[in-house]
Amino acid sequence: MPKFKNILVIASHPDDEVLGCGGTLYNLKKKGAKISALFLSDGESSRKNFKINKLILERKKQAKKAGKILGIKKVIFGNFPDNSMDSIPLLKIIQFIEKHIKIIKPDTIFTHFESDLNVDHQITSKAVITACRPIKNQTVKSILFFEILSSSEWNISIKNKSFKPNYFVNITNSIKFKIKALKYYKKEMRRWPHPRSIEGVKLLSKTRGSSVGLSNAEAFILGRHVEK
Repeated sequence: MPKFKNILVIASHPDDEVLGCGGTLYNLKKKGAKISALFLSDGESSRKNFKINKLILERKKQAKKAGKILGIKKVIFGNFPDNSMDSIPLLKIIQFIEKHIKIIKPDTIFTHFESDLNVDHQITSKAVITACRPIKNQTVKSILFFEILSSSEWNISIKNKSFKPNYFVNITNSIKFKIKALKYYKKEMRRWPHPRSIEGVKLLSKTRGSSVGLSNAEAFILGRHVEK
């Protein structure tokens, strides 16, 4: 983790950043890392509601408030259709991501697992992988894929593509800050026993932690790491 200095979280929707890597971001914040977040969609516009513009604005405010807790200094919002990113040419999404990578110049990216149930998560992951291909002048040296409760584990794996983490971060001292940030997204949270509940998030943290001898952990798939 000390090598992760300039972080970019690329997420489909505001709340994914906290669910996927909130505790890890808080740890990196404490270590002095620079953290930015790029949200490709608003997470609201697919819902039928006559107050949709108000809901989108509220969601953006929630993202900024949650980001302050986790140390996210720069928040960028895209305008891709919520839960319909597969309706957009992949190249357009890749180019949008590439543009911001050139501006931010991150050394590390956290993003979605490609085999999530949510189609936006799938498209985001594919676009990030392409945008981060190891060509000349590529600043991204590390790519980590996170899991999202009620998406990563709900997909029915028939081709052995379930989330199998190989990188774990101790969040024993930061789980409370992850929960605090999540509470800004209270409309997105559900009641137990739904996995995307406060209890579900805590349980996953303990489960991932216990699998590697820790009290609490966030788990990732390390897709690529280039050591200079």
